[in-house]
Amino acid sequence: MRIVDITMFWTPDSGGVRTYLQAKREWIGRRSDLEHRLLVPGQENACDQGICAQKAPHLPFGHGYRFPLATRPWVNRLKHLRPDLIEAGDPYVTAWAAIQAGREMNVPVVGFYHSDLQRLVSSRFGHWTDAWLDRYIANLYRHFDQVLAPSQVMANKLRSLGVTRVHVQPLGVDTEHFHPRLRDPAVRHELGLNADTHLLVFAGRGSREKHIPVLLEAMTLLGAGYHLHLAGSHMPAHLPNNVSRSNGFLDRQHLARLLASSDALVHAGDQETFGLIVLEAMASGIPVIGMNTGAVSELVVPATGRLARAGSASSLADQVRVVLANDPHGMGSRARAHVLAHYDWNAVLPRLLDHYLALTRPQIKWPDAAHG
Repeated sequence: MRIVDITMFWTPDSGGVRTYLQAKREWIGRRSDLEHRLLVPGQENACDQGICAQKAPHLPFGHGYRFPLATRPWVNRLKHLRPDLIEAGDPYVTAWAAIQAGREMNVPVVGFYHSDLQRLVSSRFGHWTDAWLDRYIANLYRHFDQVLAPSQVMANKLRSLGVTRVHVQPLGVDTEHFHPRLRDPAVRHELGLNADTHLLVFAGRGSREKHIPVLLEAMTLLGAGYHLHLAGSHMPAHLPNNVSRSNGFLDRQHLARLLASSDALVHAGDQETFGLIVLEAMASGIPVIGMNTGAVSELVVPATGRLARAGSASSLADQVRVVLANDPHGMGSRARAHVLAHYDWNAVLPRLLDHYLALTRPQIKWPDAAHG
């Protein structure tokens, strides 16, 4: 079976969707019965080792993303790749191209609802767009043969809009790359911290929905003895004395070392669609303190961390104190065990393949009872 993924969410630092697609490609590459192709926007039309680019213009202020404008060139390119199944990973032009190509080739098309389009738009332009976006999302995702959502909260959102063929398909984490063995006491020295200072970490893009100001307020409440390091782009320039930041994104190797060397991850985001950094922290053997809402609350199960009231810096600070006073190492060990059991890519991707096989296998035709 040849699987073709199509998405505009593909840049050198594009986060969860890119991580998912890379993990899928590696996993499929170890199987003799599957092939994978990836079609993404690029500067020119080209293919290299199964990754194909279709020319598309840069999205202004889009952090490196390119935005396709016309559907037909993408439909033609998909047909040229001759898929047995297509998966669309964004809700824009490429999604409609996938649906059209699937109809013309008579192959199933899966829509993966990675991002909450309504939340992304309303956070920038206000909620006046909500009703229109609800109609758009419902119309788009009803056209897919199957829709996958990375969390229950995302699946519930789609079902509330009348999309019926929805299944929860969590993402995963590379548990060999994110591993407690990378813990390095030198990290505290590099940050200028005493050995007894509690080191907290947050990694991600400093966008509005991450609520970085809530993290900073919580750190002000925690005061001396606690230090937060922010790893990611677009972080504030002015920080409390007990907060530091990296100069942009860390590569995966440095991020894994930082996570394993910290005492806990703190996450103030209350609208996460999945929360991949939460899994990476848990796989690294550290507990997570997040908000009791959104997808993060689905990942942080009892004894692996704590959940604070959404939007409350004081509640977040209180939960940090509780975690760090009550065997954070034990919590981190249980967090890693939970991830190994449920979110290692080798556990997650076979479930994804089951969805594909259900769509591509010929339907069994049972004999008429009257004829035995």
